Amino acid sequence: MTKVQVSLPEDAEDGLQAFIDDVDGRLSSEEDTCQVVQDTLIDLFGDREAWERWQNGKPVSPATRVRLQGYDPCNATLEAEYYAEKDDEKFKRSKQLQWLWRQFDATPMADNVDFALRFRQMLANHLFEDAGDNLRIFKGVTFSFGHNITVGDNTVIHDDVHLDDRGKLTIGDRVSISDNVHIYSHAHDVVDQTEVRNYHTKIGDDARITYDAMVNAGNHVGENAIVGARAIVQGDVPAHHIAVGAPAKSVKIKPGFEDVAEPLDAGGERLADDREIPYKLPDDIETFDEFGRDLGGPVNPHRTG
Repeated sequence: MTKVQVSLPEDAEDGLQAFIDDVDGRLSSEEDTCQVVQDTLIDLFGDREAWERWQNGKPVSPATRVRLQGYDPCNATLEAEYYAEKDDEKFKRSKQLQWLWRQFDATPMADNVDFALRFRQMLANHLFEDAGDNLRIFKGVTFSFGHNITVGDNTVIHDDVHLDDRGKLTIGDRVSISDNVHIYSHAHDVVDQTEVRNYHTKIGDDARITYDAMVNAGNHVGENAIVGARAIVQGDVPAHHIAVGAPAKSVKIKPGFEDVAEPLDAGGERLADDREIPYKLPDDIETFDEFGRDLGGPVNPHRTG
């Protein structure tokens, strides 16, 4: 079924585009990103009056102060900030852009589809390693870092998707990712869960990952393939295959592609180990085990080179 074109009233369109252009211009400049994020969120949440009152030394309630301080991403932490192997220099800016993305999604404007899609496209241009044209990214999409994600043109990512780029994540052109999908690029050791291995996970051009499905780290979903609802991809899904179940198994080749697709029994091959991304931790880094256990080390430690 073909969708129809929808446009906003002219006055609304002018105002929304002017706002996006202003934020985009500031993020593209040498201006401090924390300052841009803070200013944008203060105005989006309608808190400029309270902010100026606080800045002028007038009393505000403790709750108001916490709220006002929270507009500055430098006053917040994200889960990925605790990941020992992160690139500190890249993550510094990615965190600030993620904070703007997440807090924007908590505003009423996040439900104004035409505006919100364009705003997230603009943010993706700054946050992702590479963001294609005409992305449609809906509400509640989250990332680990953001800067290890590449997305092609004309791709749609629906509500409440998690794109884990602790390793590396590549999504092709014209991909459809349905609500509540989780795509991972890292995995934990089965004995010592504090040990993390990072991988390169790929979703090919024209692939569809449908509702509530999960693609585990290091697996590839081939071009024009379909991953069925609630499927769990533990191995590769070849091009033009339809894979369902947990673990996902190729059950059909898309009609019209029988002559070019691999046979069904080619599906499910696990090649993730060949796609591991090595990393080294600095010798002087201070790490901690949040569980406080001594398990004698991991069964499969991450590669360091």
